Amino acid sequence: MKRVVEAELLDELPPQDSGAAGSRRDLQRLNHLLGHAQILGRLLESSAQGCAFARIVELGAGDGSLMLQLARHFAKQWPRVDVILVDKHDVVDEQTRREFSALGWKVTVATADVFAWLSVNGEPVDAVFANLFLHHFSEERLRELFRLVAARAKIFAAAEPRRVRLPLALSRLAGCIGCNAVTRHDIVLSVRAGFSGRELSALWPADSQWHLRESSAGFCSHVFAAARRD
Repeated sequence: MKRVVEAELLDELPPQDSGAAGSRRDLQRLNHLLGHAQILGRLLESSAQGCAFARIVELGAGDGSLMLQLARHFAKQWPRVDVILVDKHDVVDEQTRREFSALGWKVTVATADVFAWLSVNGEPVDAVFANLFLHHFSEERLRELFRLVAARAKIFAAAEPRRVRLPLALSRLAGCIGCNAVTRHDIVLSVRAGFSGRELSALWPADSQWHLRESSAGFCSHVFAAARRD
């Protein structure tokens, strides 16, 4: 199946739009069904190799709900983590911020384009991750994104749609679990723009310092991880 990247409705709607708000709630439900918090948690933990993280960045973080699930899981073994949520809109509510604080994690929302933010914020971080975000970009833009991430992070992890027939067929049934019109439109486009095989590994900077892993996960997801060998 050829990869096709098209603009999604959620990216174009103002954050206060009722359809956008409903779609963000749908994404929370879909992340739960897909197990993306658990998938990304395992990727980050195995890549950390026993080291504690102090700074974690999420690209395209949305409402911060997935990062909060990771914080709940890792708070005991990784105390006092600085979290940076990068997104073009700040839609992280006060309850989510309070929950981060209660766990001892400090959260900062960076309202910015991720390319611009990575270009001007060169301070090293332990890990950068993205959830259902990479599929928005062309191969050329992904090469640039990976170059920027590799320059400052020890670990990168991502969970994306898997671009094969079963997830595409299931995406057309999103209305059966109550997803709104925005989500029903976008989820089909997301799968068409997803990944398979070693497509993301081929876009990561060619450098022997990195250990790359890429595979399917669950019944609809595609995962990628890059970790510095040192």
